[in-house]
Amino acid sequence: MASAPQQQLPLFYNQLEPLSSQVHGDLKVRVLDKAPFLAKHHAVPVTVEEFPLVQRYMPIVFSAGEDPVPLALMGLNEGVNVFIDDEGKLIDPNFYVPAYIRRYPYLLARLRPDADELSLCFDPTSETIGKFDEGQPLFENGEPSAVTKEILAFNEQFEQAGQRTAMFMKDLQELDLLTDGETSIQPDGAEQPFVYRGFQMIDEKKLNELRGDQLRKIVQNGMLPLIYAHLFSLQLMRDVFAAQVRLGKMPQPQLVPPAV
Repeated sequence: MASAPQQQLPLFYNQLEPLSSQVHGDLKVRVLDKAPFLAKHHAVPVTVEEFPLVQRYMPIVFSAGEDPVPLALMGLNEGVNVFIDDEGKLIDPNFYVPAYIRRYPYLLARLRPDADELSLCFDPTSETIGKFDEGQPLFENGEPSAVTKEILAFNEQFEQAGQRTAMFMKDLQELDLLTDGETSIQPDGAEQPFVYRGFQMIDEKKLNELRGDQLRKIVQNGMLPLIYAHLFSLQLMRDVFAAQVRLGKMPQPQLVPPAV
């Protein structure tokens, strides 16, 4: 049986198997109201299409390093998620769940490094897929069921969104708009502030100093609203911090190491 590459699996994934009617013809998928794997994750990737929605709930930052990606912060400290309880259930049912989370346990992947086509794979350790008595079948009469076709379509849309996000990040880097981020929060009664680093953000000074041709480019290609969605979302850092305090999920007041 062909297997998907197991090295450097994406966040949340423990294993990957290509979905096959011959091997998985009797499997069903069920919907669960909790995601325990998410409870201890404080940052998840997001696509540019999601910026307008994400910025209403979570800060959007960019990962450090040479190949940064947009991240939604679900907490400011490692292992802290203020939107998901310890059982993996949403604290606020109206919360926007990023597509990266909704995609799990499925993933489009190349079965061979030289392959052009992407194959629909899944994480067999997920509790949502198995030989259940109840649930929706992944295959019917040896063919993908309606639910499997929907899963495939969603993953194809996510892949396309990922490509557009990569182009957005490339343009940000070419315009040299990214800078090391830092936020300092001084809670009442604390001797020292909580300082968060280890992420990147848009440099507003450089943004304001763009040449006319550069500004026209980001207006015409739709980048400018995305940039401002990111900048506006940073105001939520203090809201997430306050939620951590309210939920009792704070370390001792001190200089905090990089959170992203």
